[in-house]
Amino acid sequence: MMTRDEAVRHVEAKLEHRFADPALLHEALTHRSAVPRRQGRNRGQQKGHPSGKTPRGQGSNERLEFVGDRVLGLLMAEWLFERYPEEQEGALGARHAHLVSRPVLARIAEGIELSEAIQIAQHEESAGIRVLASVLADAMEALLGALYLDAGLDPARHVVRRFWDRDIEKSGQPHKEPKTLLQEFLLGRGEALPHYELTAADGPSHAPIFRVEVRALGQVGVGRAGSKRLAESAAATDLLKKMGQETERA
Repeated sequence: MMTRDEAVRHVEAKLEHRFADPALLHEALTHRSAVPRRQGRNRGQQKGHPSGKTPRGQGSNERLEFVGDRVLGLLMAEWLFERYPEEQEGALGARHAHLVSRPVLARIAEGIELSEAIQIAQHEESAGIRVLASVLADAMEALLGALYLDAGLDPARHVVRRFWDRDIEKSGQPHKEPKTLLQEFLLGRGEALPHYELTAADGPSHAPIFRVEVRALGQVGVGRAGSKRLAESAAATDLLKKMGQETERA
């Protein structure tokens, strides 16, 4: 297992970009739980900085996520406009919504092994939030924001077009949720509908992690996520895999 510093360097290598300002990269990979805040201060105002200004590299990735969301939206719109010259606004909009969605962002973050590089508070680490889709997706957006602020649109465009290339090809295809795929598979075999059960809810109240089991054909699928809906989806995916069924990549 890599140390965090090794994981950060690994991510930088995956991006094929050496940061002129490494503090931007470290901030993009810092979860808000790892940034201490004095009780009662305004959001973003860090202990030890009465002005409310947090030195670069010592804040959370929330502000960079804000920038990265806009950068990704612009670059994806530009790419779709070039790639599909015959499509109208509605079709382009549907593709765009899918390509900038949380599941796609989280999967791309997993592909570059981003989770090990994220700095998270120890008390949150034990709750397992490092692998939540929301945490991974936010960090991926923050990375794009950091790339843009470090060197402009070109390196961010390079990353988007390299890592989203497969997804843009599939972006016009209809996508079915794993729960729908599982239901269709069972009904096609004349079986009863699957049964979902919430078996645990762990973690802090502001960021709970739900554990759901789904049962069908004598097998059990298990899913964990930050919402019951996503946990059910993960459980359905797990059960489909155990049954040897392919699931569509979100």
